Amino acid sequence: MKGKRILIIDDELSLLESLEMYLQEKGYAVACAQSAVEGLNQCRRFDPQVIILDIRLPDGNGLEVLRQLTRLGRKNIIIITAFHDMDMTIEAMKGGAFEYLPKPIDVEELEQAVAKALQSVRRPAASRKPGLDRETVYVPGKVIGQHTTMKEIFKTVGMLSENRVTVLIEGETGTGKELIAKAVHYNSRYREHPFQAIDCSTIVGNLLESELFGHEKGAFTGASGSKRGKFELAGQGTIFLDEIGEIPFPLQAKMLRFLQEKEFERLGGERKLTSRARVIAATNRDLWSMVKRGAFREDLYYRLNVAVIRIPPLRERKTDIPLLIEYILGKINRELGTGIRRVEEGALKRMTAYSWPGNVRELENTLTQAAINTRGEVVLEEMVRPLLGKNPAGDPPARDAGARDQSLKDIEKEHILETLRRTRWHLGQACALLGISRPTLRSKLREYALSPPPRPAG
Repeated sequence: MKGKRILIIDDELSLLESLEMYLQEKGYAVACAQSAVEGLNQCRRFDPQVIILDIRLPDGNGLEVLRQLTRLGRKNIIIITAFHDMDMTIEAMKGGAFEYLPKPIDVEELEQAVAKALQSVRRPAASRKPGLDRETVYVPGKVIGQHTTMKEIFKTVGMLSENRVTVLIEGETGTGKELIAKAVHYNSRYREHPFQAIDCSTIVGNLLESELFGHEKGAFTGASGSKRGKFELAGQGTIFLDEIGEIPFPLQAKMLRFLQEKEFERLGGERKLTSRARVIAATNRDLWSMVKRGAFREDLYYRLNVAVIRIPPLRERKTDIPLLIEYILGKINRELGTGIRRVEEGALKRMTAYSWPGNVRELENTLTQAAINTRGEVVLEEMVRPLLGKNPAGDPPARDAGARDQSLKDIEKEHILETLRRTRWHLGQACALLGISRPTLRSKLREYALSPPPRPAG
Protein backbone atom coordinates (compact mmCIF):
# COMPACT_ATOMS: atom_id res chain seq x y z
CA MET A 1 0.00 0.00 0.00
CA LYS A 2 2.97 2.31 0.75
CA GLY A 3 3.45 4.93 -1.93
CA LYS A 4 0.04 4.59 -3.59
CA ARG A 5 -0.77 8.13 -4.74
CA ILE A 6 -4.09 9.86 -4.09
CA LEU A 7 -5.08 13.38 -5.21
CA ILE A 8 -7.93 15.14 -3.36
CA ILE A 9 -9.61 18.10 -5.11
CA ASP A 10 -12.00 19.95 -2.77
CA ASP A 11 -12.36 23.59 -1.72
CA GLU A 12 -13.30 22.69 1.88
CA LEU A 13 -10.01 23.07 3.75
CA SER A 14 -11.07 21.23 6.91
CA LEU A 15 -12.19 18.23 4.87
CA LEU A 16 -8.96 18.27 2.87
CA GLU A 17 -6.86 18.26 6.02
CA SER A 18 -8.84 15.49 7.74
CA LEU A 19 -8.88 13.24 4.66
CA GLU A 20 -5.19 13.88 4.02
CA MET A 21 -4.31 12.93 7.60
CA TYR A 22 -6.53 9.83 7.56
CA LEU A 23 -5.21 8.51 4.24
CA GLN A 24 -1.58 9.22 5.12
CA GLU A 25 -2.02 7.24 8.33
CA LYS A 26 -3.24 4.37 6.14
CA GLY A 27 0.02 4.56 4.17
CA TYR A 28 -1.04 6.53 1.10
CA ALA A 29 0.88 9.39 -0.49
CA VAL A 30 -1.58 12.29 -0.68
CA ALA A 31 -1.65 15.58 -2.60
CA CYS A 32 -4.37 18.22 -2.23
CA ALA A 33 -5.90 20.97 -4.38
CA GLN A 34 -8.60 23.52 -3.62
CA SER A 35 -9.60 24.45 -7.17
CA ALA A 36 -10.14 22.93 -10.58
CA VAL A 37 -7.06 24.58 -12.12
CA GLU A 38 -4.83 23.57 -9.22
CA GLY A 39 -6.24 20.05 -9.34
CA LEU A 40 -5.48 19.61 -13.04
CA ASN A 41 -1.94 20.93 -12.52
CA GLN A 42 -1.40 18.62 -9.53
CA CYS A 43 -2.68 15.71 -11.61
CA ARG A 44 0.07 16.30 -14.18
CA ARG A 45 2.82 16.75 -11.56
CA PHE A 46 1.78 14.17 -8.96
CA ASP A 47 0.47 11.47 -11.36
CA PRO A 48 -2.09 10.05 -8.88
CA GLN A 49 -3.49 6.55 -9.14
CA VAL A 50 -6.79 7.62 -7.54
CA ILE A 51 -8.47 11.06 -7.61
CA ILE A 52 -11.09 12.17 -5.08
CA LEU A 53 -13.05 15.01 -6.70
CA ASP A 54 -15.73 17.34 -5.32
CA ILE A 55 -18.60 18.34 -7.63
CA ARG A 56 -18.70 22.02 -6.65
CA LEU A 57 -15.43 23.94 -6.96
CA PRO A 58 -14.84 27.71 -6.79
CA ASP A 59 -13.58 27.94 -10.39
CA GLY A 60 -15.54 25.23 -12.16
CA ASN A 61 -18.02 22.38 -12.17
CA GLY A 62 -16.61 19.07 -10.94
CA LEU A 63 -18.41 17.22 -13.75
CA GLU A 64 -16.48 19.27 -16.31
CA VAL A 65 -13.24 18.57 -14.42
CA LEU A 66 -14.22 14.89 -14.50
CA ARG A 67 -14.58 15.08 -18.29
CA GLN A 68 -11.17 16.74 -18.61
CA LEU A 69 -9.54 14.14 -16.40
CA THR A 70 -11.05 11.25 -18.35
CA ARG A 71 -9.80 12.83 -21.59
CA LEU A 72 -6.35 12.76 -19.98
CA GLY A 73 -6.78 9.02 -19.47
CA ARG A 74 -7.63 9.14 -15.75
CA LYS A 75 -10.09 6.41 -14.79
CA ASN A 76 -10.07 6.00 -10.99
CA ILE A 77 -12.02 9.11 -10.04
CA ILE A 78 -14.20 9.06 -6.94
CA ILE A 79 -16.81 11.82 -6.90
CA ILE A 80 -17.81 13.31 -3.53
CA THR A 81 -20.57 15.88 -3.07
CA ALA A 82 -23.12 17.26 -0.64
CA PHE A 83 -25.51 17.87 -3.55
CA HIS A 84 -26.66 14.53 -4.88
CA ASP A 85 -29.68 13.55 -6.95
CA MET A 86 -30.50 11.19 -9.77
CA ASP A 87 -29.44 13.49 -12.63
CA MET A 88 -26.08 14.35 -11.10
CA THR A 89 -25.36 10.73 -10.21
CA ILE A 90 -26.16 9.56 -13.74
CA GLU A 91 -24.00 12.27 -15.31
CA ALA A 92 -21.09 11.41 -13.02
CA MET A 93 -21.27 7.69 -13.84
CA LYS A 94 -21.68 8.43 -17.56
CA GLY A 95 -18.69 10.76 -17.33
CA GLY A 96 -16.48 7.92 -16.18
CA ALA A 97 -16.57 8.20 -12.38
CA PHE A 98 -15.39 5.07 -10.60
CA GLU A 99 -17.59 5.75 -7.56
CA TYR A 100 -19.97 8.41 -6.28
CA LEU A 101 -20.11 9.13 -2.53
CA PRO A 102 -22.30 11.65 -0.66
CA LYS A 103 -21.12 14.02 2.03
CA PRO A 104 -20.66 13.87 4.97
CA ILE A 105 -17.96 11.38 4.03
CA ASP A 106 -17.89 7.99 5.69
CA VAL A 107 -14.11 7.50 5.77
CA GLU A 108 -14.37 3.72 5.91
CA GLU A 109 -16.61 3.71 2.83
CA LEU A 110 -14.17 6.07 1.12
CA GLU A 111 -11.21 3.85 1.97
CA GLN A 112 -13.06 0.82 0.55
CA ALA A 113 -13.74 2.77 -2.66
CA VAL A 114 -10.05 3.76 -2.89
CA ALA A 115 -8.98 0.14 -2.37
CA LYS A 116 -11.33 -1.06 -5.11
CA ALA A 117 -10.07 1.66 -7.45
CA LEU A 118 -6.46 0.65 -6.84
CA GLN A 119 -7.32 -2.98 -7.50
CA SER A 120 -8.52 -1.99 -10.96
CA VAL A 121 -5.34 -0.11 -11.90
CA ARG A 122 -3.80 -3.08 -13.66
CA ARG A 123 -7.03 -4.24 -15.22
CA PRO A 124 -7.64 -3.16 -18.82
CA ALA A 125 -10.08 -0.29 -18.70
CA ALA A 126 -13.19 -0.51 -20.86
CA SER A 127 -12.79 1.49 -24.06
CA ARG A 128 -14.71 4.75 -24.17
CA LYS A 129 -15.18 6.63 -27.42
CA PRO A 130 -13.99 10.24 -27.13
CA GLY A 131 -16.20 13.19 -27.93
CA LEU A 132 -19.54 11.68 -26.92
CA ASP A 133 -22.23 14.20 -26.01
CA ARG A 134 -22.15 14.54 -22.22
CA GLU A 135 -24.67 17.36 -21.92
CA THR A 136 -27.42 16.97 -19.36
CA VAL A 137 -30.42 15.22 -20.90
CA TYR A 138 -34.02 15.78 -19.85
CA VAL A 139 -35.36 12.58 -18.29
CA PRO A 140 -39.17 12.35 -18.63
CA GLY A 141 -40.70 11.48 -15.29
CA LYS A 142 -37.96 12.31 -12.79
CA VAL A 143 -37.16 9.48 -10.38
CA ILE A 144 -36.96 10.69 -6.79
CA GLY A 145 -34.82 9.02 -4.16
CA GLN A 146 -31.88 9.49 -1.82
CA HIS A 147 -32.07 6.11 -0.14
CA THR A 148 -28.92 4.01 -0.51
CA THR A 149 -30.62 1.48 -2.79
CA MET A 150 -31.91 4.24 -5.08
CA LYS A 151 -28.47 5.83 -5.33
CA GLU A 152 -27.09 2.48 -6.46
CA ILE A 153 -29.86 2.25 -9.06
CA PHE A 154 -28.95 5.72 -10.38
CA LYS A 155 -25.34 4.59 -10.76
CA THR A 156 -26.46 1.48 -12.63
CA VAL A 157 -28.67 3.58 -14.94
CA GLY A 158 -25.67 5.77 -15.74
CA MET A 159 -23.55 2.77 -16.69
CA LEU A 160 -26.27 0.97 -18.65
CA SER A 161 -27.05 4.09 -20.68
CA GLU A 162 -23.56 3.73 -22.19
CA ASN A 163 -24.24 0.32 -23.77
CA ARG A 164 -27.01 -1.65 -25.46
CA VAL A 165 -27.35 -4.76 -23.30
CA THR A 166 -30.77 -6.18 -22.51
CA VAL A 167 -32.06 -5.00 -19.14
CA LEU A 168 -34.52 -6.68 -16.78
CA ILE A 169 -36.21 -4.41 -14.21
CA GLU A 170 -37.78 -6.18 -11.25
CA GLY A 171 -40.12 -4.60 -8.73
CA GLU A 172 -43.60 -4.58 -7.30
CA THR A 173 -46.47 -2.82 -9.03
CA GLY A 174 -46.19 0.95 -8.73
CA THR A 175 -42.48 1.18 -7.95
CA GLY A 176 -41.63 3.09 -11.15
CA LYS A 177 -40.18 0.43 -13.46
CA GLU A 178 -41.11 2.33 -16.63
CA LEU A 179 -39.54 5.53 -15.26
CA ILE A 180 -36.25 3.71 -14.74
CA ALA A 181 -36.47 2.26 -18.26
CA LYS A 182 -36.99 5.77 -19.66
CA ALA A 183 -34.03 7.04 -17.62
CA VAL A 184 -31.80 4.43 -19.29
CA HIS A 185 -33.13 5.31 -22.75
CA TYR A 186 -33.15 9.10 -22.49
CA ASN A 187 -29.61 9.20 -21.11
CA SER A 188 -28.24 7.09 -23.96
CA ARG A 189 -26.87 8.26 -27.29
CA TYR A 190 -30.03 6.82 -28.90
CA ARG A 191 -32.34 9.13 -26.95
CA GLU A 192 -33.59 10.77 -30.17
CA HIS A 193 -34.91 7.41 -31.34
CA PRO A 194 -38.36 6.15 -30.23
CA PHE A 195 -39.16 4.69 -26.82
CA GLN A 196 -41.90 2.14 -27.50
CA ALA A 197 -43.73 0.75 -24.44
CA ILE A 198 -46.22 -2.09 -24.32
CA ASP A 199 -48.00 -3.70 -21.37
CA CYS A 200 -47.89 -7.42 -22.10
CA SER A 201 -50.60 -8.13 -19.50
CA THR A 202 -53.34 -6.17 -21.27
CA ILE A 203 -53.22 -7.74 -24.75
CA VAL A 204 -53.91 -11.39 -25.47
CA GLY A 205 -53.20 -13.97 -28.14
CA ASN A 206 -52.46 -12.94 -31.71
CA LEU A 207 -53.04 -9.29 -30.84
CA LEU A 208 -49.94 -9.22 -28.62
CA GLU A 209 -47.81 -10.87 -31.30
CA SER A 210 -49.16 -8.35 -33.81
CA GLU A 211 -48.38 -5.44 -31.48
CA LEU A 212 -44.81 -6.65 -31.02
CA PHE A 213 -43.87 -7.95 -34.45
CA GLY A 214 -46.61 -6.62 -36.76
CA HIS A 215 -48.82 -8.59 -39.14
CA GLU A 216 -49.55 -9.05 -42.82
CA LYS A 217 -52.92 -8.59 -44.48
CA GLY A 218 -55.20 -11.55 -43.76
CA ALA A 219 -53.03 -12.92 -40.95
CA PHE A 220 -56.14 -13.23 -38.76
CA THR A 221 -59.78 -12.20 -38.79
CA GLY A 222 -59.97 -8.44 -39.03
CA ALA A 223 -56.45 -7.96 -40.40
CA SER A 224 -57.52 -5.88 -43.39
CA GLY A 225 -54.03 -4.57 -44.05
CA SER A 226 -50.42 -4.97 -43.03
CA LYS A 227 -49.14 -3.37 -39.83
CA ARG A 228 -45.70 -2.63 -38.40
CA GLY A 229 -45.05 -3.80 -34.86
CA LYS A 230 -43.21 -2.17 -31.97
CA PHE A 231 -39.86 -3.67 -32.97
CA GLU A 232 -40.03 -2.02 -36.37
CA LEU A 233 -41.35 1.26 -35.00
CA ALA A 234 -38.63 1.47 -32.35
CA GLY A 235 -35.85 1.63 -34.94
CA GLN A 236 -32.58 1.94 -33.00
CA GLY A 237 -34.45 3.10 -29.92
CA THR A 238 -35.87 1.09 -27.04
CA ILE A 239 -38.81 -1.26 -26.69
CA PHE A 240 -40.06 -1.54 -23.13
CA LEU A 241 -41.88 -4.78 -22.39
CA ASP A 242 -43.82 -4.25 -19.20
CA GLU A 243 -44.95 -7.40 -17.35
CA ILE A 244 -42.83 -9.67 -19.54
CA GLY A 245 -43.95 -12.64 -17.45
CA GLU A 246 -47.42 -12.39 -19.01
CA ILE A 247 -46.22 -13.22 -22.53
CA PRO A 248 -47.86 -16.51 -23.66
CA PHE A 249 -45.50 -19.48 -23.74
CA PRO A 250 -45.72 -19.99 -27.57
CA LEU A 251 -44.81 -16.34 -28.18
CA GLN A 252 -41.78 -16.62 -25.89
CA ALA A 253 -39.97 -18.66 -28.56
CA LYS A 254 -40.31 -15.82 -31.07
CA MET A 255 -39.09 -13.35 -28.46
CA LEU A 256 -36.06 -15.57 -27.77
CA ARG A 257 -35.21 -15.72 -31.46
CA PHE A 258 -35.29 -11.94 -31.69
CA LEU A 259 -32.97 -11.52 -28.71
CA GLN A 260 -30.55 -14.06 -30.18
CA GLU A 261 -30.59 -13.08 -33.85
CA LYS A 262 -32.26 -9.63 -33.94
CA GLU A 263 -34.54 -11.16 -36.58
CA PHE A 264 -38.30 -11.70 -36.68
CA GLU A 265 -41.23 -12.18 -39.03
CA ARG A 266 -44.56 -10.41 -39.05
CA LEU A 267 -47.56 -12.49 -38.04
CA GLY A 268 -48.68 -14.28 -41.21
CA GLY A 269 -45.52 -13.24 -43.04
CA GLU A 270 -42.50 -15.12 -44.40
CA ARG A 271 -39.98 -12.32 -44.97
CA LYS A 272 -37.24 -11.98 -42.34
CA LEU A 273 -37.00 -8.53 -40.83
CA THR A 274 -34.32 -7.11 -38.56
CA SER A 275 -34.36 -4.56 -35.76
CA ARG A 276 -31.61 -2.90 -33.75
CA ALA A 277 -33.97 -1.91 -30.95
CA ARG A 278 -32.79 -2.37 -27.40
CA VAL A 279 -35.03 -4.46 -25.15
CA ILE A 280 -35.79 -3.42 -21.58
CA ALA A 281 -38.20 -5.78 -19.85
CA ALA A 282 -39.97 -5.40 -16.52
CA THR A 283 -41.85 -7.73 -14.21
CA ASN A 284 -43.50 -7.78 -10.81
CA ARG A 285 -43.35 -11.58 -10.78
CA ASP A 286 -40.60 -14.03 -9.83
CA LEU A 287 -39.54 -15.20 -13.30
CA TRP A 288 -37.24 -17.90 -11.94
CA SER A 289 -40.14 -19.46 -10.01
CA MET A 290 -42.12 -19.39 -13.25
CA VAL A 291 -39.22 -21.16 -14.99
CA LYS A 292 -39.24 -23.90 -12.36
CA ARG A 293 -43.01 -24.32 -12.79
CA GLY A 294 -42.61 -24.56 -16.56
CA ALA A 295 -44.53 -21.29 -17.14
CA PHE A 296 -41.56 -19.37 -18.57
CA ARG A 297 -38.77 -20.49 -20.87
CA GLU A 298 -35.44 -20.95 -19.11
CA ASP A 299 -33.43 -19.90 -22.19
CA LEU A 300 -35.49 -16.71 -22.53
CA TYR A 301 -34.99 -16.00 -18.83
CA TYR A 302 -31.20 -16.06 -19.25
CA ARG A 303 -31.41 -13.85 -22.35
CA LEU A 304 -33.41 -11.27 -20.40
CA ASN A 305 -31.35 -11.57 -17.22
CA VAL A 306 -28.22 -9.90 -18.64
CA ALA A 307 -28.36 -6.73 -16.52
CA VAL A 308 -30.85 -6.57 -13.66
CA ILE A 309 -32.20 -3.56 -11.78
CA ARG A 310 -34.23 -4.40 -8.67
CA ILE A 311 -36.40 -1.50 -7.48
CA PRO A 312 -37.20 -1.66 -3.76
CA PRO A 313 -40.82 -1.24 -2.60
CA LEU A 314 -41.62 2.06 -0.92
CA ARG A 315 -41.90 0.39 2.50
CA GLU A 316 -38.17 -0.41 2.27
CA ARG A 317 -37.14 3.20 1.57
CA LYS A 318 -39.45 5.22 3.78
CA THR A 319 -36.87 7.97 4.17
CA ASP A 320 -37.73 8.94 0.59
CA ILE A 321 -41.42 9.54 1.38
CA PRO A 322 -41.04 13.26 2.32
CA LEU A 323 -39.08 13.88 -0.90
CA LEU A 324 -41.69 12.05 -2.96
CA ILE A 325 -44.51 13.99 -1.31
CA GLU A 326 -42.83 17.29 -2.14
CA TYR A 327 -42.30 16.26 -5.77
CA ILE A 328 -45.82 14.86 -6.21
CA LEU A 329 -47.44 17.93 -4.68
CA GLY A 330 -45.60 20.06 -7.23
CA LYS A 331 -46.97 17.86 -9.99
CA ILE A 332 -50.50 18.03 -8.56
CA ASN A 333 -50.34 21.84 -8.33
CA ARG A 334 -49.34 22.07 -11.99
CA GLU A 335 -51.93 19.60 -13.25
CA LEU A 336 -54.89 20.54 -11.05
CA GLY A 337 -54.16 24.22 -10.51
CA THR A 338 -54.05 23.82 -6.72
CA GLY A 339 -51.83 25.88 -4.46
CA ILE A 340 -50.85 23.32 -1.82
CA ARG A 341 -47.57 24.11 -0.08
CA ARG A 342 -47.09 21.28 2.39
CA VAL A 343 -48.49 18.30 4.29
CA GLU A 344 -49.35 18.68 7.97
CA GLU A 345 -46.91 16.95 10.35
CA GLY A 346 -49.57 14.54 11.62
CA ALA A 347 -50.45 13.57 8.06
CA LEU A 348 -46.78 13.08 7.24
CA LYS A 349 -46.35 10.75 10.23
CA ARG A 350 -49.30 8.64 9.15
CA MET A 351 -48.03 8.46 5.58
CA THR A 352 -44.54 7.49 6.73
CA ALA A 353 -45.93 4.76 9.03
CA TYR A 354 -48.10 3.25 6.28
CA SER A 355 -46.57 0.40 4.28
CA TRP A 356 -47.86 1.46 0.81
CA PRO A 357 -48.63 -1.90 -0.83
CA GLY A 358 -49.30 0.04 -4.06
CA ASN A 359 -45.97 1.84 -3.71
CA VAL A 360 -45.31 5.25 -5.32
CA ARG A 361 -48.36 4.95 -7.55
CA GLU A 362 -50.60 4.54 -4.50
CA LEU A 363 -48.84 7.45 -2.78
CA GLU A 364 -49.57 9.69 -5.76
CA ASN A 365 -53.20 8.59 -5.90
CA THR A 366 -53.61 9.21 -2.18
CA LEU A 367 -52.10 12.71 -2.39
CA THR A 368 -54.23 13.53 -5.42
CA GLN A 369 -57.42 12.55 -3.60
CA ALA A 370 -56.36 14.49 -0.52
CA ALA A 371 -55.47 17.54 -2.62
CA ILE A 372 -58.85 17.57 -4.33
CA ASN A 373 -60.55 17.79 -0.92
CA THR A 374 -58.11 20.34 0.51
CA ARG A 375 -59.29 23.94 0.85
CA GLY A 376 -56.14 25.86 1.54
CA GLU A 377 -52.37 25.44 1.36
CA VAL A 378 -51.93 22.50 3.78
CA VAL A 379 -53.02 18.88 3.41
CA LEU A 380 -54.44 18.05 6.83
CA GLU A 381 -54.28 14.75 8.68
CA GLU A 382 -58.06 14.42 8.48
CA MET A 383 -57.81 14.40 4.67
CA VAL A 384 -55.22 11.62 4.66
CA ARG A 385 -56.51 9.38 7.46
CA PRO A 386 -59.52 7.81 5.66
CA LEU A 387 -57.41 7.10 2.59
CA LEU A 388 -54.90 4.92 4.46
CA GLY A 389 -57.37 2.41 5.91
CA LYS A 390 -59.79 2.47 8.81
CA ASN A 391 -57.40 1.81 11.71
CA PRO A 392 -58.16 4.71 14.13
CA ALA A 393 -54.70 4.52 15.70
CA GLY A 394 -53.14 5.49 12.40
CA ASP A 395 -50.90 2.43 12.33
CA PRO A 396 -50.59 0.42 9.13
CA PRO A 397 -53.74 -1.66 8.55
CA ALA A 398 -53.68 -5.13 10.04
CA ARG A 399 -53.06 -6.76 6.69
CA ASP A 400 -49.80 -4.85 6.34
CA ALA A 401 -48.43 -6.15 9.64
CA GLY A 402 -48.32 -9.65 8.23
CA ALA A 403 -47.38 -8.66 4.70
CA ARG A 404 -43.97 -10.30 5.00
CA ASP A 405 -45.70 -13.66 5.45
CA GLN A 406 -47.95 -13.18 2.43
CA SER A 407 -47.16 -13.82 -1.18
CA LEU A 408 -47.06 -10.89 -3.58
CA LYS A 409 -50.24 -12.17 -5.24
CA ASP A 410 -52.07 -12.28 -1.88
CA ILE A 411 -51.05 -8.68 -1.17
CA GLU A 412 -52.15 -7.58 -4.63
CA LYS A 413 -55.49 -9.38 -4.28
CA GLU A 414 -56.22 -7.73 -0.92
CA HIS A 415 -55.22 -4.31 -2.22
CA ILE A 416 -57.49 -4.62 -5.26
CA LEU A 417 -60.39 -5.86 -3.12
CA GLU A 418 -59.94 -3.03 -0.61
CA THR A 419 -59.89 -0.46 -3.42
CA LEU A 420 -63.07 -1.92 -4.96
CA ARG A 421 -64.82 -1.74 -1.59
CA ARG A 422 -63.75 1.88 -1.13
CA THR A 423 -65.14 2.78 -4.56
CA ARG A 424 -68.26 0.62 -4.09
CA TRP A 425 -67.14 -1.51 -7.03
CA HIS A 426 -67.01 1.41 -9.45
CA LEU A 427 -64.47 -0.02 -11.92
CA GLY A 428 -63.54 3.34 -13.43
CA GLN A 429 -62.71 4.87 -10.05
CA ALA A 430 -60.88 1.71 -8.96
CA CYS A 431 -58.72 1.80 -12.12
CA ALA A 432 -57.83 5.43 -11.42
CA LEU A 433 -56.81 4.64 -7.83
CA LEU A 434 -54.88 1.51 -8.76
CA GLY A 435 -53.20 3.16 -11.75
CA ILE A 436 -54.14 0.33 -14.15
CA SER A 437 -56.30 0.00 -17.25
CA ARG A 438 -59.81 -1.47 -17.22
CA PRO A 439 -58.73 -4.60 -19.20
CA THR A 440 -55.98 -5.22 -16.63
CA LEU A 441 -58.45 -4.86 -13.75
CA ARG A 442 -60.92 -7.26 -15.40
CA SER A 443 -58.06 -9.73 -15.92
CA LYS A 444 -57.18 -9.47 -12.21
CA LEU A 445 -60.82 -9.99 -11.22
CA ARG A 446 -60.88 -13.24 -13.20
CA GLU A 447 -57.48 -14.33 -11.86
CA TYR A 448 -58.48 -13.79 -8.21
CA ALA A 449 -62.14 -14.85 -8.68
CA LEU A 450 -63.39 -11.51 -7.32
CA SER A 451 -66.99 -10.43 -7.88
CA PRO A 452 -69.18 -7.69 -6.40
CA PRO A 453 -71.39 -8.57 -3.42
CA PRO A 454 -75.02 -9.36 -4.25
CA ARG A 455 -77.39 -6.42 -4.15
CA PRO A 456 -79.99 -6.47 -1.39
CA ALA A 457 -83.41 -7.69 -2.46
CA GLY A 458 -86.03 -5.10 -3.24
